[in-house]
Amino acid sequence: METVQSMVAASQVAFSSAAPGQLHVLLLMLAEVSIAQLWEQFLTGMQQTSALEYIAVIAGIVSVWYSRKENILVYPIGLISTTIYVYLSYKYHLIGEASVNVYYTVLSVYGWVLWSRRNQQEEHVLQITFSNQKQWMQQLAFCAGLYVVIYFCLVYLQNAFYEGVIPWADAFASATAYTGMWLMAKKKVESWYWWILTNIASIPLYFVKGLIFTSVFYFVLLVMAVAGLIEWKKRAKARTSLTAA
Repeated sequence: METVQSMVAASQVAFSSAAPGQLHVLLLMLAEVSIAQLWEQFLTGMQQTSALEYIAVIAGIVSVWYSRKENILVYPIGLISTTIYVYLSYKYHLIGEASVNVYYTVLSVYGWVLWSRRNQQEEHVLQITFSNQKQWMQQLAFCAGLYVVIYFCLVYLQNAFYEGVIPWADAFASATAYTGMWLMAKKKVESWYWWILTNIASIPLYFVKGLIFTSVFYFVLLVMAVAGLIEWKKRAKARTSLTAA
């Protein structure tokens, strides 16, 4: 019987070499791993988790909790997580994710400024709103354009420098994350849809890289993103009702 380590290693190879349309091959391979093997890998991964990763994960969860509550502390606390993940992503050849965290860091400062603005009545200028059809099309075009650019950059890096890069998966997680962060800074409800996609893609991406705690972290973020979407929808609808009245 194959050890769980060899199964995960094989999954990483499959992830790296498979095209997007071959995802079913990877899923069949992962299906062969029993629950007991996954639990063994999880425990091993947790034991090998560094202090930096623990700090980044905890700060990330707290940051998302604050974003769900529309609290500006989302940004200073989030900066702790993103700066650590820049280092961890480069270390484990997740180049697309590293670029995302650099982008997160820059957009966190931008979002911090936007969320801090108040009018003469000391009310926040920026409010949670829904995107219109034109904005939706802009978001889709933005994400698609980013995916293409990031994908081909990662293919080049995979061939030239980083054999462990997983272009199609890393590009998808990165492009959706870029889009989600851009919309979060503008307090758009739809940002949570993009975060949900990012989290779904990141769970297996980090697992096959051996960052087990971070993989669990993205599962927690997935649950929190769904909760955030529900809460922001309620707030946007309530504000729309007040404006209409």
